[in-house]
Amino acid sequence: MRSNRRTFLQSSIAAGAAASASRALSASADPVKRAATGVSGGGSSRPLNPPTQHAREVALDLLKPTAAELERGLELHAQSLVFDAYGFAPRAAVDGDALAELVKQRCSYIEYKDAREDMSMTRCVTDPAEQAEFLDAWRASGVTCIFQNAGEEGQGVMMLLKRLSRFTYMTDMMKELCSKAATPDDVVAAKEAGRHCLYLTGNGVPLTEQWESVEGELRYLRVFFELGIRMMHLTYNRRNMIGDGCAEKANGGLSDFGRAVIAEMNRVGVIADCAHSGWQTSLEAAQASTKPMVASHSTCGGIYPHIRSKPDEIIKAIADTGGYIGICCIPRFLRGKGDINAFLDHIDYVVKKFGADHVAIGTDVAYSSQNVAEENRKVVAAPRQRTRFGALWPADDYKTTPSATQSLAWTNWPLFTVGLVQRGHSDEVIQKIIGGNVMRVARAAMGE
Repeated sequence: MRSNRRTFLQSSIAAGAAASASRALSASADPVKRAATGVSGGGSSRPLNPPTQHAREVALDLLKPTAAELERGLELHAQSLVFDAYGFAPRAAVDGDALAELVKQRCSYIEYKDAREDMSMTRCVTDPAEQAEFLDAWRASGVTCIFQNAGEEGQGVMMLLKRLSRFTYMTDMMKELCSKAATPDDVVAAKEAGRHCLYLTGNGVPLTEQWESVEGELRYLRVFFELGIRMMHLTYNRRNMIGDGCAEKANGGLSDFGRAVIAEMNRVGVIADCAHSGWQTSLEAAQASTKPMVASHSTCGGIYPHIRSKPDEIIKAIADTGGYIGICCIPRFLRGKGDINAFLDHIDYVVKKFGADHVAIGTDVAYSSQNVAEENRKVVAAPRQRTRFGALWPADDYKTTPSATQSLAWTNWPLFTVGLVQRGHSDEVIQKIIGGNVMRVARAAMGE
């Protein structure tokens, strides 16, 4: 699949140009049909694949926008710089035959997990069918940039490097189509060029774990910044040396070491992210930060106090730094019906109580290739492991419905904008929510 790569990439670019040439046709199309088939104002006329189209139809049925609302929302989305405050690039299907061979060779669970993850993140480079689907998902979403999870949850340097290497490889090999952005200006340039890009978050603060000195522990923080990491989780669900995670009952707050971490993040230019941190840790982190900090993918505790939500006191503290809370697309955290309307309720809540400058959309979901199920069926006896410590959650009997999940599909981003139009927000406010606030905080972190 690696052979003749340049020709393949050139043909992909040509296909995109051909799609753009049909804008005149798409502009005259019925807006409901356009939204359901992937044709948006100023965008591609390439039809959606069946799963993406179904998800779009589910969301439209829940929103029930007028033709004027739909038209305005689709046009505004196409014109705007759209920045997912925390998400994942479209995921490729694995090579089922290769994985089955690994299992046959009695690989360990760690080998198996690494192989699966590598394939899902990089086969968009090596497999033409997966690359085509990867690009189709981007086009359907209308997203310019994703704050990409490019690190595994924790503080171990080698663990954090794995995902970073995979997304570095992907963007190096596909820079004509999807590049790595090092600065906010790179994101603007990608929008102007009609390309896509990733802005990287590390999902953990890299530590030496030698504990000889504070300075010694933090020396890799700048190294990872130089590698392209622009945001880091303070904690991931559980307690670490920085503070308590959201799943800890103790809610002990930020440690003295955690305050030193935030000071160094402020100095270097890395955004502090408390999305998975406990409430007291989040509050104290915001109080300690001299630059805007964020909860990149969370929900409003004032609507439903899930452990992954943030109560009003914390949202205000984050807003006081100049930061934002990114509303995620996880039904279990949103509660109520857990659908696109519940999602919009959380955005409205922040706008009304804290202002439009302090909310973004951090989906925390990904598009997965249509070929996933077929390839997975080829692996009949994959090795298994116990539940990861970091994934331990309190008991929860909430039932997520398929329609709720489908309405919040990553490729439904244009309908998020339509929903904001329905809620009566101005174009200026909507553009802040769907990308402007992330760009502002990214610039502030870099000292701009």
